[in-house]
Amino acid sequence: MASVHLILGGARSGKSRHALGASKRLQGPHRFIATAQAYDSEMKERIQKHREERESDWRTVEAPIELAHTIASLDDGTILVDCCTLWLSNVILAERDVGSDTTALIDSITCATADIVLVSNEVGSGIVPETKLGRDFRDEQGRLNQRLAEIADTVELVVAGIPLRLKG
Repeated sequence: MASVHLILGGARSGKSRHALGASKRLQGPHRFIATAQAYDSEMKERIQKHREERESDWRTVEAPIELAHTIASLDDGTILVDCCTLWLSNVILAERDVGSDTTALIDSITCATADIVLVSNEVGSGIVPETKLGRDFRDEQGRLNQRLAEIADTVELVVAGIPLRLKG
C-alpha cells in the first residue's frame, strides 16, 4: 500500500527541504512533479535553485495544471509534488473548475501505487488578503489542505525549519 505524506508550511519555512529528505528515505525511482511556471526571471532563478537542491537521480516531470493525470500515470517508487499551492493558483488563473480538479487530484492520490509526498503552503495564518481573488485563493487553499490532510497518512507542519507532526 502506498503512503501519502503532506508537508505544510509558510514561505521559506523549510518545507521543500524537509520533503526532499522524507522522499529520499522512500523507495525509488524518485520523481519530482514541479507545478511552478517560470513567468519571469526571478521565478526562473527560484526553479533553478530548487533543481540544484535535488540529486541527479531525480526525474523531474512538469505538471502545472494536469497534476491528477500525471500522478495517475506514475505507478511505482516515490513521487514528490512541489507544490500544491502553485498548482491551485494555476488552476484558478486558468479559470478551471477548482472543485472538479481538486476531486480528480484527491482521486489520483488515493488510487496511486507510488508513495506520495505533497508540499503545500499554509496560507491562512497571515493577514486577510486585500482583493477578492486573494481571499478566494486563501479559502480554496485552506479547503484543499483539509482534503489532502484527510487522506494523508502523515501530516507535518514545518516552522523555522522544524517539522511538527500533526498526524500519523
